[in-house]
Amino acid sequence: MTENCLDEAAILGFDLRWFTPIAEVALCGHATLASAFVLFDCRGWAEKTIRFRTRKSGQLVVIKHDDLFEINFPARPALAERPPPGLCEALGVEPQEVHASAEDILVVLDNEKSVREVRPNFAALGEIECRGIIVTARGERSDFVSRFFAPRVGIPEDPVTGSAHCVLIPYWAAVLKKKALHAMQISARGGELFCEDCGDRVRIAGKAVLYLEGTASI
Repeated sequence: MTENCLDEAAILGFDLRWFTPIAEVALCGHATLASAFVLFDCRGWAEKTIRFRTRKSGQLVVIKHDDLFEINFPARPALAERPPPGLCEALGVEPQEVHASAEDILVVLDNEKSVREVRPNFAALGEIECRGIIVTARGERSDFVSRFFAPRVGIPEDPVTGSAHCVLIPYWAAVLKKKALHAMQISARGGELFCEDCGDRVRIAGKAVLYLEGTASI
């Protein structure tokens, strides 16, 4: 990236889009954090703030706090609903609650162990009409835990999902009656998130590391 491009981006922000292996998605935390990490740590971005312009989620801001990257995302509150046909069978669980959000379905279980033990039928789960299914419960060493399954858009299970926390943070902030929340996504790889409910926005902070560099010839 040239110096002129960086100067222009400081004023206008960077354009950003996200793609799974089979679809474009409206919001993605991992790729936003990764993009900011590259700009900060690999391209010499000197400011503490980076702004991204997106097609479907407006302007997104990432702020660097030492080794933490804080993402400011729109909140996506969920409303209670009946489980859609086939959901419980595909997950192999009996939920305590089911809620629907803008794109995802939130499934609340009774404890962390139940979330860890979910073994979905991904073919059946892919028939549910939503971007993805969030499974969550109160945490044993965190405020809440979650997993995220999105076979319908080509991701059987996502390791850590920033956009799912746009749904999780408003839900757990209301349940636990607190704004600042400590979250763990308990996929096989797992991830730790530091969250805050800000009304119509949420803040999600986490760490990033460089694991691979390469060159693509087109």
